[in-house]
Parts: sequence; structure tokens; C-alpha cells
Amino acid sequence: MQRAGRAVARAVLQDFEEIGGFPAEGRVLVLVGKGHNGGDALIAAREILERFPGARAEVIFVFGERVLRPLAARAWRELSGSATVLGRIVMLRPGAAALPCDLCLDGVFGFQFRPTAEERVMKLFETVNALPVRLRAAVDLPSAGLFRADFTYATGILKVPVVAEFWANAGRVRYVDLGFFRGDEAGAMRVLTPAVLAPLAALRASDSDKRTYGHVFVVGGSRSYPGAVLMTVLAALRSGAGLVTAFVPESLVPAFAARAPEAMWVGWPETPDGGLALEGQHLLTTRIGRATALVIGPGLGREKETLALVLDIVTTAMVPLVIDADALQEDVVRAGSAPRVLTPHAGEYARIAEAVGENAVLVRKGPVTRVSGGAGAETYHSFFGGPVLARGGSGDVLAGLIGAQLAQTPGDALLAAARGVVWHGLAADALARAHGQVAVQTTQVLDFLGVALRESAHEQ
Repeated sequence: MQRAGRAVARAVLQDFEEIGGFPAEGRVLVLVGKGHNGGDALIAAREILERFPGARAEVIFVFGERVLRPLAARAWRELSGSATVLGRIVMLRPGAAALPCDLCLDGVFGFQFRPTAEERVMKLFETVNALPVRLRAAVDLPSAGLFRADFTYATGILKVPVVAEFWANAGRVRYVDLGFFRGDEAGAMRVLTPAVLAPLAALRASDSDKRTYGHVFVVGGSRSYPGAVLMTVLAALRSGAGLVTAFVPESLVPAFAARAPEAMWVGWPETPDGGLALEGQHLLTTRIGRATALVIGPGLGREKETLALVLDIVTTAMVPLVIDADALQEDVVRAGSAPRVLTPHAGEYARIAEAVGENAVLVRKGPVTRVSGGAGAETYHSFFGGPVLARGGSGDVLAGLIGAQLAQTPGDALLAAARGVVWHGLAADALARAHGQVAVQTTQVLDFLGVALRESAHEQ
């Protein structure tokens, strides 16, 4: 419980950075039930008060102080008896009017709760949800599905209801790793952690060269959507690939080569509307033997000729693929036998769901990104990133990241997808902490890839 409470406090304070940080004289409202969740919340409150000498806390024991279970009662004694927080804690009756606060910690109901809550408790949550609160944090899961959380901190083991029936009020989920598991497993559900990036954060071999780290081919772009493929290429360049070759409409090459001279740019014949024409296919087939991975789709558009070209490329490809954006068509996803990573958002997934085969790693993008090793395989959950990624181009950056990882581990598409997703999300979190969620642009995520990698190394 001590580890869980302190870890929740650290995570809350870190997430507060996205809205300017916890104020020096901040107010904390702590909702405490009978059991361990309440104890976690009390320990988290103590940690925050000790870090901020000007902060104050109000504590509501929803069922009274006398019914606290032993560990929760001990957490309360340690909080209320701490010399460092003396005079900065007020205990309120459940029916008392709480004041607006900076942080509300929900530790009322835990995993053992069974509906429904008493009417007076429901009324309390209704009142608390209406309060002006800058950040609302739930321990393990939002109590009874009634507490409206901005963040839910799953401590040690991820509870299924967090991504199921309580999802609507869970807000953003954070997995707080307490060291119960090693690797990517968290109880009955699998959770991706920064540990998956460990090899990338380590020193590279002294005798390596550019060929050691793979060669990514990127096929995409059109006059209608020129920026998407450029973002994919920039992401591949910034995420460790040794070589990047991009096949784009020939009219785009001069500007793109000036923007990213590290890539090799191959101009492709264009359709009248500015897409990739079938006649250019030889440009790829004569070079494909050099590639260790191929990304196809960003910015392609949906011209019939271009989509026919995509189908031909995927059908004959012998290198592992990342299939993204407009290339995510049912016939394309079914074509060929090369291993592949599919990266659909919700709308694209609806289009291809019936076509996903056993040779595909599926990355379903969303507030919780789900990575699975094909139809019927186990699913891994990534809780990194957030609303800062809710802008055009985020998927194009992710495609480049996954492509670069696939080029380095062409025999393990699932690992490549997991690394790309986690790295993308961690960089987005770091961006949001540095600049907030609003006044940023998509490509700024690339500037935080190094930050994210270093932070992940410290978490090992």
C-alpha cells in the first residue's frame, strides 16, 4: 500500500505538468472508503502535502472513520499524525459542502464493489463531480463507475472494468508499475510498459554501421496530401533506422529533399490528379532487395489507379510491411503473404475488420491503443499518449516509428509495433508536460523521442 500510494502521488504530480503543475498552495480533496483504495489515496495525499508545504487537504470518510480496515486506518493515523502536515488537514462529514480544489483523489470503492451504491453515496459523487476541480484522479478504478475521473491510476494489476464498463468515467488510464510483474504482463490483461524500449535506450555496438539498423522503404504521398508521407519519413529518420528511402510523387521531391536530406528520395510518375501511377512500379521492384521493411499508405489518397498499384505491391512484397492510412483496404489487407503491421483508427478498422489474418499484427489506435499479434491473439494495451495526439498527422508519425522498428527487427513484427506505439505515446506525454495539450503541432512529438527514451531507461 505504501508503494502504491507514493506511486500514485508521483504519477498525479507528473500528469499535473500538462496543465502547468500542482500549485504550491494547492487544495486536495480526498474521498476515502473502507478499504485499500482509501489507504492508497491517504498515502498519496500525505506524499503530496509533504512535497508542498503550502498545500492543504480535506478528507471525507464516506462511511465514517470507525469502519476503516486496518491498513487504511494506519494510513490515516500516519497522515493525521505527521508533524510535517500538521494543521493542514481538515476532516469533513460526507454531507458537508466541499470547496473547489486543485486535486480530488477518489479512494472510495475498489475492485470488490458490487452495484449499486447507496443513494447518499451517489449524491456525494454527484456533488463532487459538479465541483470545480483541476484534476480528478481515481485509484484503480472510478468508484462505482460514478466518479468522473480525468485519470485512473491502475496500481500493480490492471482491473478489467477500467477498459470495460467503467471506461466512460475512467478518463485516461495510467498503469502504475509496482514491480509485481516482469515484462509486459499485468494480471489477466497485458500492459505495455517502458521496459519494451530497453534495448533502444542502451548503448549501440561500437562496430555497427548504418546497415546494422535496417533500411526502411516508404511509399506514399500525393499532391492532395503531401505532408503525411513527409511526417512518416521524418519519424523513421528520428527513430533509429540506418537508411530511409522514400518513393513519392516526383513533383514533391525537391521540397522534401530540402526538408529531409538524410533520406533518399525517389520521384515516382504521377497520375493526372497527382497520385502514384502504375507505370512507376519498376522503381520499387528494382530496389526492393535493399529493404528490410516497407511502409505503404501515408498520404496516398484513394485514386483507383493508385490503389491498384498498392494492391500489386502488397501482393508481391517479400519484406515485412506497415500498411497505413488509405492503403488499409480490405483487398489490400488480404493480399500477399509477407508479415505485416496494420495501423487503423476506429473508422479504418471497421473497413478491414473481417480481412485481418493470422499474418497481421494489428495496432488499433485510440485513447487506449491495442496491439495484437493477429486474429484471435492476445492483446497488449498501451496507455501512453493522450489528447495531445488528437490532431492530424499523429498516425503518420506512428507509421514511421513502427516502420523503423520493423526494419531493425524484421522477424518480430509484434515487437516492432509494441515499441513504436510505446515510444510514440511516451514522447507525446513528454511533449504535453513541456508545452501543454493545445499549443503544439504534431511533428513536435519527434523532438521528444530522445527525452522519452532517456526517461524509459531510468524506469528500468
